[in-house]
Amino acid sequence: MSGVLSSLRYLLSDFIGEGEGTPRFLPDGLPDNAASMVSEGIHRLMEYQGASYAQLYVNRLRRFIGRPDVDDAMFGEIARLMAMRMSYEDPIRIAQLKLAEYEMNAGDPRAPFADDIRKFRLDELIGALPAAVAEPLLDVLEWMGWTHKRVSMRFSARSRWGIRRLKIEAGLRRWRRFSVRYTKERAWVERWLHMISRSLAKQQKAAPAIVQTATMVQGYGDVYRQGLADWHAIIDGLAKPTFDGVLPLSDVAAAIAEARAAAVPDPRQAALKRTIAEIRARALTEAQKLAVPANAGR
Repeated sequence: MSGVLSSLRYLLSDFIGEGEGTPRFLPDGLPDNAASMVSEGIHRLMEYQGASYAQLYVNRLRRFIGRPDVDDAMFGEIARLMAMRMSYEDPIRIAQLKLAEYEMNAGDPRAPFADDIRKFRLDELIGALPAAVAEPLLDVLEWMGWTHKRVSMRFSARSRWGIRRLKIEAGLRRWRRFSVRYTKERAWVERWLHMISRSLAKQQKAAPAIVQTATMVQGYGDVYRQGLADWHAIIDGLAKPTFDGVLPLSDVAAAIAEARAAAVPDPRQAALKRTIAEIRARALTEAQKLAVPANAGR
């Protein structure tokens, strides 16, 4: 119930414009050389979704402010990569960017205003709608076998109708936080931040590598889905079991680098899964070798 009320409050404030023009202040204790990066992230997310979304970004950053195990460079990377992931690329975002490009060059008669044609999967388009509408449609698509069917979308500012359509599509940002995609993205960002915190507590030298794994997840369509699947495979196969104390992996950063090198565009993830299995086997073998002399001494 509290989640529903929170969503309703957000929707109401969005429709009446409350707080949309209110700038988010930089958090206290921010490293001096990170101020410009965080400020850029705030403005980016204000444009992407609004003030309350930018505030969520600031609140997430506060977890790492003042921590002695997070230096200025790492904090800056967390701020930069989190802003990028929170402004994920969906049809609404592409319409926003195309409209901004048009508005920037509207007074220039030499501006080309070329059409931008993108291909999305049907479930990706439906996933940008509010969950109450999207979930029944996704069930129908799955039943019909059309989930992976690709659809081309044209983003154009070459005509009045094209510009009007861009405005309608960009205006759907009001509903973005109720969408299926937003729920998944929010869960991913929280898990990424959680894994950074766990690495700082369990194997600090691996934290920068965990931070950089955010670059695996980007774009849309097959590229996005492949990157997301590879990210989960590496985290679930190497980082999480190590931090849980199940896998005796002494150098998580090196293991992540080796696994990422094996991540190629392959829906089956054959090379990646094989590499992860080899890394795990080596770690277990090394741990057994170290345990033998200790047992023999006793």
